Amino acid sequence: MISKNMPHLEAAGDSKKLIVDGRPFVMIAGEVHNSASSSSAYMEKLWEQAKALELNSLILPVTWEMTEPKEGKFDFSVPDALIRQARAHGMKIQFLWFGAWKNAQCFYAPAWVKRDTGRFLRAELQKGEKAVRNAYGMEYSTLSAFCEETLRADAAAFAALMAHLKEVDGEAHTVILVQVENETGLLERAREHSDEADRRFAEPVPAAFRTFLVDHPSLLSPELAKAFAADAADGADWTAVFGEMAEEVFTAYYTASYVEQVARAGKEVYPLPMTANCWLDRGQKPGMYPTGGPIAKTAAVWRFGAPDIDILAPDIYIPDFAGVCREYAKNGNPLCIAECALHAYAGLREIYTIGRHHAICYSPFGIEDIGKPFTAVQGALFGMDTTDEALKTPQDPEEYRKINHLLQGLLPLVTEKYGTRDLVGAISEVPKENSFVFGPYRFTAAFGTPILRRKNGACLLVQKEEGDFYCLAVGCALVLSSADETRPHSEYLLAEEGEFAGGSWQPGIRCNGDEVQIMSFEEPTLLHLVPHVYG
Repeated sequence: MISKNMPHLEAAGDSKKLIVDGRPFVMIAGEVHNSASSSSAYMEKLWEQAKALELNSLILPVTWEMTEPKEGKFDFSVPDALIRQARAHGMKIQFLWFGAWKNAQCFYAPAWVKRDTGRFLRAELQKGEKAVRNAYGMEYSTLSAFCEETLRADAAAFAALMAHLKEVDGEAHTVILVQVENETGLLERAREHSDEADRRFAEPVPAAFRTFLVDHPSLLSPELAKAFAADAADGADWTAVFGEMAEEVFTAYYTASYVEQVARAGKEVYPLPMTANCWLDRGQKPGMYPTGGPIAKTAAVWRFGAPDIDILAPDIYIPDFAGVCREYAKNGNPLCIAECALHAYAGLREIYTIGRHHAICYSPFGIEDIGKPFTAVQGALFGMDTTDEALKTPQDPEEYRKINHLLQGLLPLVTEKYGTRDLVGAISEVPKENSFVFGPYRFTAAFGTPILRRKNGACLLVQKEEGDFYCLAVGCALVLSSADETRPHSEYLLAEEGEFAGGSWQPGIRCNGDEVQIMSFEEPTLLHLVPHVYG
């Protein structure tokens, strides 16, 4: 059965928020390593670890190979066990469907799919070439986005999973989001080169797609807007319409179309909100990253090609974290981060994404490794930036727990302000975006000042009602000033540390004297602030 209050997205200003059981919900989450969720026995310690970190959700792969080991014969014992564990720990789940694609490869396709290469076609990276050695010396092969047999089988398996979730979880809503495939696209080449792919590449660009791009110019990235020849002749092919981006747009179009058909098959039986994630472009040539995934420059292609995908979600391991957030928190797309690195910015970025971008999900990858030194493999494959010392330092688990603890209590107020200007955030990675005006009050978050030992920090500020604020700060100094020329002086009528418990504010120390003259916070601190300006 399906409850009337099943998880869904609801408009919040220019974006959306996630509603679970009738209330806004933000996933304070962690994604486990790919293989961890294949064993409920192995997962038991990870649920305990997640609970100790004060997470409210885990993001877990569910794989095609495990759920359909023989064609048409389904086994949902593993996801069922994961759901039972989540309920026992009072947590929620986002399942990741590892079907035809995982990291642009077919790792998790069942053995019966992998063996039958005549029926389930591999992508031809060049004519007749179905596998290559990549830059790391590993063999690369993936299923073709143009194979109807693969699409039919993948969609049928996903629909079976969603039908099962409806049966076992349609009332309880333990599973609140589902990701369709994982980091889709094609590595090593910009497009496939099979006879079928060549035929479609030579065909006219579908007229409905061209019309969509013309009618929605605000959705086009600068790169796509520049490449798109809106005035090309009717019946023009991909090269004539998209020039140097032709192969990439072509691959994105057919990848999105494939994912759409899988998502639609699932939604027809159980319409949970669905996401599609992406391995980001770092300014490289197509094929160095998976060509065809929902990266920012081809997001408009996905908006047309995959309307049943509710959220496009970035996996962020590149240096410009804040820039990626801006790209994926616009045009009505709620920010949903299922993967990011576990360095010393992890907790700070959680504060920032919720405060600045009103994120519905924040989830570092490999959450079970929190606090552990980074391996060489992580550094190489994730492309982790280490120009900042904090980016080389693992996240301190206790600091992360405390941030989550303070956020959990604050979330009812915070989510009430999603989509409004009453909720803001700042981070030391973007030091110039650190000043916020609320009527006559101006707050400035200062980072890396001489009065702070640490150089990295973040701040979230929410106005409950006019002149009544709560602030979550770490690694920053908070400066109050007047934004009213007629009342140029400022002070605090109330400044106290504390936390929310059971929905009520529990004050700790009342700050005054030295503690309000210099308001600096090395450790995660939640404050209740009532400012005052006067002439």
